[in-house]
Amino acid sequence: MSGEDTARTVRAGRRTVRIHRPGKVLFPGGGGAGEYTKGDLVGYHRAVAPFMLPHLRGRPLMLERHPDGIGGPTFMQKNTPGNYPEWITRVEVAKEGGTVCHTVCDDTATLLYLVDQASITQHRWLSRAGPARGIDPPDRLVFDLDPSRDGFETVREAARLLKELLDELNLPSALMTTGSRGLHVIVPLAGDHDVDAVLAFAREVADTLADAHPDRLTTAARKKDRGDRLYLDVQRNAYAQTAVAPCTVRALPGAPVATPLSWDQLDDPGLHARRWTVADALDQLRTDPWAGLPRRGRALGPARRRLETLRGRPSRPAEQARSAAVAIG
Repeated sequence: MSGEDTARTVRAGRRTVRIHRPGKVLFPGGGGAGEYTKGDLVGYHRAVAPFMLPHLRGRPLMLERHPDGIGGPTFMQKNTPGNYPEWITRVEVAKEGGTVCHTVCDDTATLLYLVDQASITQHRWLSRAGPARGIDPPDRLVFDLDPSRDGFETVREAARLLKELLDELNLPSALMTTGSRGLHVIVPLAGDHDVDAVLAFAREVADTLADAHPDRLTTAARKKDRGDRLYLDVQRNAYAQTAVAPCTVRALPGAPVATPLSWDQLDDPGLHARRWTVADALDQLRTDPWAGLPRRGRALGPARRRLETLRGRPSRPAEQARSAAVAIG
């Protein structure tokens, strides 16, 4: 029997997880990118679990599975299969015409079990499961800065502009590489507004910024309408939508990681969306890049009123956006 076909067990808290074919290559490497096996991913997730689990606990997940590695077929899994262990948390949530039973990752054992299932990337809801097994209002708001090209300078510039506006609205924010092309700007919320109100607010913020910089930023959903402008994507805040979880691995060559970073690191000339991989993301996480983020999220009410004031100073819409841009410096 080859090393790839053997299985081994891994201790995770009070549980033992069986890892099948730990030698199976999931990231083939080549072209300067490292090769990584399932066993490598298990080791990475055991190490980052203390940093990753706080961002996963209680949240429904959509699992991105690659049973034959990143070069093979991909499928997105929402429903929890019936053969998953009973100790893995599930939550049933409403969808059009019925319900769906999502997996929830509450502990290291679950995280490792999902890796054994070749779930490479975890996409999380921005809400948590409520005490009655329903869904609480969102406690996260995400802006996805999606460039039209691979150049990173436009992403860096958009992040700075967005932070200036969020600061003006008195909303703390955190920065994360996506591990793919852009950055996520994450705003912790108090959870006092429903998903429709949060999405509407996110759209207002994005529209304000895009109106102030129409040559560089856009909220156009259709790619053909964006041109070379960076897309301020807020659709991840809609009901049942997901965003990549902090510390999760992306199914791309070299195993890049969606990695939290501090706002000061935005000025690093070496920064790009795939800056950290499974080889070095743990070193970055140990610096506690989100240390300055308040433990409790902010209520949206005051921020909404400030945004209305910014947008409402002049009477004409185009001048409103320019006035908002001046107000945020």
